Amino acid sequence: MTEAPAALLDRMDEASRRQDTPCGDGTMQWRSWDQTGGTGPILVLLHGGAGSWRHWVRNIPDLSRTYRLVVPDLPGLGGSAMPPDGEDANAVAGVIAAGLDAVIGGDTPYHVAGFSFGSMMAVCLAALHGSRVRDLTVIGSSAIGPLGSAIELLKVRHLTGEARVEAHRTNLSRLMIADPARIDNLALAIQEWNTQHSRLKTPALSRSGALMRALEHVHVPIRGIWGEFDAPANPRAPERAAALRLARPEADVHLVPSAGHWVAYEAPQAINALLLRKHGALPQTPPG
Repeated sequence: MTEAPAALLDRMDEASRRQDTPCGDGTMQWRSWDQTGGTGPILVLLHGGAGSWRHWVRNIPDLSRTYRLVVPDLPGLGGSAMPPDGEDANAVAGVIAAGLDAVIGGDTPYHVAGFSFGSMMAVCLAALHGSRVRDLTVIGSSAIGPLGSAIELLKVRHLTGEARVEAHRTNLSRLMIADPARIDNLALAIQEWNTQHSRLKTPALSRSGALMRALEHVHVPIRGIWGEFDAPANPRAPERAAALRLARPEADVHLVPSAGHWVAYEAPQAINALLLRKHGALPQTPPG
């Protein structure tokens, strides 16, 4: 029997180690998963806009066998409080950086990967922490290259019951997941919870140019990953890959076939394999 989404998410949550750090008038929530017995390197995973740690639900079990995973709810999203300044990307990143210092120690090295809005936070974090960051992976970034396509999403807050579920299904299909058959009950449950707890206005931050400015101060290996059918990037996903290579010619760039924006959920094996290998160990996928 397939495990119910709520039971699976509760079980994963209970298996994590919870820590809280200051954030505005409240706290920022951090969860860690570690099957290495404390011997693995640290990988920090930063989720997307209107998201939470649940964006990584299909990656945590495999990755935690190799890494000590540190996965926060970003400020103003999920279970974390609003940051003191939610209109400045660097200020939000500063809250994350201070929290991470408290969670893992102020001089501990780590790897970091960010999805969508989380990719901008990952780059800003890497700019703040410098050589402590071993490498940086940006996944489905909307802040690199040309502006993406405008995507009209359905409003759900006034809906209930099956109408609300179907609105979530439509929004996931339009924005997040390329293959409608992959929009399962778990994806719908995650979308519902994340929508209820989203307060930070991430689209404006993503359009602020903060990622590209921060990237100028990042001098660690960088990998860029987009789904072939990433809705915010299409039809210009190859231009995003090219823009990253223009800024960082050595960047390790991949387009994951047949996947959409939430590629870590839709194609978890591909993302896990990329995050588990060292930079440059496999041939690059050409953008196009």
